Amino acid sequence: MPKILIKEKEHEIQVPIMLTAVSGKIRIKNRSILNKYGTPVAARRDGFALNNYVEWQIGYDVVKKEVNKLAESSLPKTEFIGANGKTKALYELSEYIWYFYRWNIISKNDLKEIVDYLNSIKDEDLIDNNSELQIDRSHPIAKNINGFNFEYTQVKYPLLIYKFKNYEIITEIKITEKQYAVGTQPMLYLCFPITELKSDVNLIGRTAEVKEIANFEITEDNIRVFLEMLKMFGILSNSHRHDILQIIDTILV
Repeated sequence: MPKILIKEKEHEIQVPIMLTAVSGKIRIKNRSILNKYGTPVAARRDGFALNNYVEWQIGYDVVKKEVNKLAESSLPKTEFIGANGKTKALYELSEYIWYFYRWNIISKNDLKEIVDYLNSIKDEDLIDNNSELQIDRSHPIAKNINGFNFEYTQVKYPLLIYKFKNYEIITEIKITEKQYAVGTQPMLYLCFPITELKSDVNLIGRTAEVKEIANFEITEDNIRVFLEMLKMFGILSNSHRHDILQIIDTILV
């Protein structure tokens, strides 16, 4: 993803959103009701509609040895040690918080309240330790398809949806299997209507151009959403909480 544009005088950050990516951290999706999983939209073929939304697997750090990704951060010289022992820099969510703290829109007390809150949460109350949020697999039944005798089962993944007050922005926390290890992990996504994107040409009713980019604006009006997301990241797991506490220490320096 290209670098963010920081507008110091306006106290605004423009985040470039790639509209034609078919995989990766940002995808255009469509759904009819809030509590259903969205389906990907082929923006180059099908175009944009009012019920489209942006699903963004927003991050908060970058490993300093990942040179290409580190180049996307506007704060590559910042540094903290992650829960995995790797040296990291501020990136995406933590970047935005850093700037708005420097602009005195987010206060030291705002960040210290998050620290106190996260330190008050017991390990057993973190989302990845919640026994009710488990992947559910139905009992297998025999099913013959075209002469093959399959064992048929359904797998259901927990989905938590949080709606921010006064915004059409939500977060989704999906419980999924770990990609490279045994067990499950909570994944946090920021979701917002496609109408929140800024483009020179109206998006609705047309198809996307090749590698087209639109901008999502972070301002004094919506930065509280991102501050609350920082807090929410901290309750996903012990590792996330460690990282968020280290990030806040880095921002406050």
